[in-house]
Amino acid sequence: MTVYRGHLIHIAGAPSLEGAASALVSEPDGALAVGADGRIRFAGSWISLPETLRGDAVVETGGYLLPGFVDTHLHFPQTFTTDAFGGGELLEWLERCVFPAETRLADPVFADLIAAEFVRRRVAVGTTSALVFGSAFPAAQDALFTRSLQAGLRVISGRGIQTVGPASAAALLTSEDEALALTRDEIERWHGRDPEASVDPRRALAQVAVVPRFSLSVTPQTLGALGDLYADVRNDGVYFHSHLNENNRAGDGEIAAVRATYDVDAYLDTYDGRFLPGSARGGESLLGRRSVFAHAVHCQDGELARLAETGSSIAHCPTSQLFLGSGTMPWRRTVASGVTIAMGTDIGAGDEWLIPRVLNDAFKVHMSEDGPLARAIDPAQLLFLGTLAGARALDQEDVFGNFDAGKEADFVIVDASAQPGLYEALVSAAERGHEAHLFTLLMGMREAAVTDVYVRGRRVIAPL
Repeated sequence: MTVYRGHLIHIAGAPSLEGAASALVSEPDGALAVGADGRIRFAGSWISLPETLRGDAVVETGGYLLPGFVDTHLHFPQTFTTDAFGGGELLEWLERCVFPAETRLADPVFADLIAAEFVRRRVAVGTTSALVFGSAFPAAQDALFTRSLQAGLRVISGRGIQTVGPASAAALLTSEDEALALTRDEIERWHGRDPEASVDPRRALAQVAVVPRFSLSVTPQTLGALGDLYADVRNDGVYFHSHLNENNRAGDGEIAAVRATYDVDAYLDTYDGRFLPGSARGGESLLGRRSVFAHAVHCQDGELARLAETGSSIAHCPTSQLFLGSGTMPWRRTVASGVTIAMGTDIGAGDEWLIPRVLNDAFKVHMSEDGPLARAIDPAQLLFLGTLAGARALDQEDVFGNFDAGKEADFVIVDASAQPGLYEALVSAAERGHEAHLFTLLMGMREAAVTDVYVRGRRVIAPL
């Protein structure tokens, strides 16, 4: 048993977003007791630590103990593509910047280089679990999974599936048969991989997702085939991940192009098995408890209701939406639908790796919505979005996301003194209460303040 002593903060239990404030635990002199099996035995005030644990090893952190951050949408092949100038919105940026950059991962040596850097960045910002949009190239995916497991991080990923696209994406395209074969092979080789052989594959450090880039990167025939494939592997805990309703530029943007190409009533229909003209059913639905859709900025009410009904989740990516001019997800309406909302950095359209930096943008954009639509998101809700909501979206809330006893000990140590000015700001904020203190911590912290990262109670080591 090891006991970590510091300012312990988490959202306890299993509250809704609206209930996060009442579930906030903030113990300035806190203790986190972790067993040799990597599971949490106790989390609370130091004075309440059971006598039976007081004789065990104690680590005086001198900082904050927070649950590990959960990133529900980022692109491994775009590790070096942040802040790339495409001179336009989503579709121009993809064609001019992303497709050429992702093509470079055809070189296995470069792919391993980028995989190592991707893992280093995750460790540096305390992202213990991530749903990762993968590379089109199997060797690159192998490098991603290998490097992630070597470090001890949780990773869910799938190769980016594209069967149609512009000339700049030519190297990323495969036939439908090859796309299916490569996806099945990735599932067989990597889904459920874990250093501990006895772990349930649905709770393993490495898991696989079926990942078409978006509806414009495949055909109705491919979506039908992916629906059949996913029906075969859904019960094994395989995920589904893609983009939804990101860019609504009038006339020729992503949403208009999807609806025109498929002749459907709503973008979500293409993933819901209703991808034939008039939104007629053509195959199996890809929605469900392990289905996470990035962005969902411009959803119709019916789409939000369908996401909530099926237990699907949204990866909210405000930083990248600012970068690409995609607009602001309507916060009040989306929350009211009942759909689970978690956070995504969307590296590389997003240029912030640290989840609290994305929470910072989320607060600002929703505070700036028009008139009565504006909302100041509560500090506890911000913490919930960056931790427990992510675990819920990944259908692993019973495994990680907070410090409830019995869960696996995924946590970060934040040292405010390691970041110039942060300690002083927090001392001042603490005078106004624990909510103000948490708000300043989440809004003000930067990468330098993250000093140690743990998954299953083991310190994560970045690649050299």
